[in-house]
Amino acid sequence: MPSNPAQAAPAIPLFEPEIAGNEWRYVKECLDTGWVSSVGPYVDRFEAAMAAQAGCRHAVATTSGTAALHVALLVAGVQPDDEVIVSGLTFVAPANAIKYVGAHPVFIDAEPEYWQMDVDLLERFVTTGCRVTGGQLRNVTTGRRVRAIVAVHVLGHPCDMDRITALARRHELAVIEDASESLGATYRGRPVGQLGDIACFSFNGSKIVTSGGGGMITTNHASWAGRAKHLTTQAKSDPIEYVHDDIGYNYRLTNVQAAIGLAQLERLPEFVARKRAIAAKYAAAALPGVRVQPEAPWAEATWWLCTVLINKDATGTDSRAVLARLAAAGVQARPLWHPVPGLAMYRDCQVLGGEVMERLYREALSLPSSTALQPAHQDRVIAALRDAVTANAANSR
Repeated sequence: MPSNPAQAAPAIPLFEPEIAGNEWRYVKECLDTGWVSSVGPYVDRFEAAMAAQAGCRHAVATTSGTAALHVALLVAGVQPDDEVIVSGLTFVAPANAIKYVGAHPVFIDAEPEYWQMDVDLLERFVTTGCRVTGGQLRNVTTGRRVRAIVAVHVLGHPCDMDRITALARRHELAVIEDASESLGATYRGRPVGQLGDIACFSFNGSKIVTSGGGGMITTNHASWAGRAKHLTTQAKSDPIEYVHDDIGYNYRLTNVQAAIGLAQLERLPEFVARKRAIAAKYAAAALPGVRVQPEAPWAEATWWLCTVLINKDATGTDSRAVLARLAAAGVQARPLWHPVPGLAMYRDCQVLGGEVMERLYREALSLPSSTALQPAHQDRVIAALRDAVTANAANSR
């Protein structure tokens, strides 16, 4: 018999998809009808449902959230050697997508309260670090044209989009929402996906809605949606002949994936409610030296991954030690992303601020947040976290 009961219990994953709706029925229909590849009725239905969810007129399915970002930058008019302002606290995908189009990221630190793009730093860069030359906004330091802002809604919490879009309009910058982690979140009562010029979503296995892999673009610009559809289908310009008029991409979501995604999307309100209840329970535990990511008064977050700060001064231990203790107790957690400007391929890029994202990288841990997380399992997580943050104090007695 194992000496540690916690090790005998099944491990609690950070996230896992919940397949309990119409997924089996819709996929069987794809198999029964032969619509299994990159066209089919479920692609159309999924796009229409996502457009409705975002409150937009158009949606274009893609193979991933990264592909969606790549195409969004292209249809927004970003050119090689342009600069694109982007959140520094993020998964690496938006920075990589900027590089795909030959542009250069300018990183903006997170603000310390809600961990979203620091709009004060953004405004400082645009108003004092740039100037208008020949009708174009250019970076004073590099001389490059600044073309767009990619605002990442981090961990299911929206950025302060009214301030970002107002600044962008004054300086004729395109606004791209990276809503990969935030499907179902709202900003001042409006869903993410309609708050900028164009938005991108991800349906990776870890996301609140999954299609096993895939992404989506939403926009109210008909011409942008049309060009996005064109580029994601290899830029084929003739319905019969194999004639192409641009460098296109095989970024087409399959009908089988779209069927899974649609079935998941049908349960989005339920999934959001569960995520919010999970985050509320973590916050209510009020563990010493542990602080759950706050929610801004203008936001309703989905808490894609409920994330906490470990205060080393209060607990006598750091986040990596807590991470190891949780793993030993059968609880999967993970740190936040390494700040993208500190990665080897981005160290030469301009950064505004940086202290907040560095601190969050050192102190933050994401906790199990699956929609299927059972109350008893969450109780185990909380107990393991309590033991992990108090271990040093207990050992010193």
